[in-house]
Amino acid sequence: MDLSDQEFDQLISAAMDDLPQKYIKGLNNVAIVYADDPDENQSKKAELKSGSLLLGLYEGIPLTKRGAGYTFVLPDKITLFKNPILAVAHTPEQLYEQIKRTLWHEIAHYYGLNHDDIQRLQG
Repeated sequence: MDLSDQEFDQLISAAMDDLPQKYIKGLNNVAIVYADDPDENQSKKAELKSGSLLLGLYEGIPLTKRGAGYTFVLPDKITLFKNPILAVAHTPEQLYEQIKRTLWHEIAHYYGLNHDDIQRLQG
């Protein structure tokens, strides 16, 4: 599939609208961005193994880890990676669902859930 950055951005916005709004409205000081691929630093943070794909990444301090001193900090960042997502989606429907699932997964990290928690909830 070929997808412009503008089209990818529109799909992210639509996915945001489709997710439970109480969780979206609870996002505070979080930037949601996209990139073609993870950079070297992001790959290291995610402990990305050779041949693995990183679809999204949450970078920040989860709500459950914030203390009274959490003030005047840069925004947390959720990044969706366009090329890896395109690599696993084969139809427009799969693409949209993968964007939505990846976004939801990274938002769950913001709320303090780890991968085991997320897998259990997604069942």
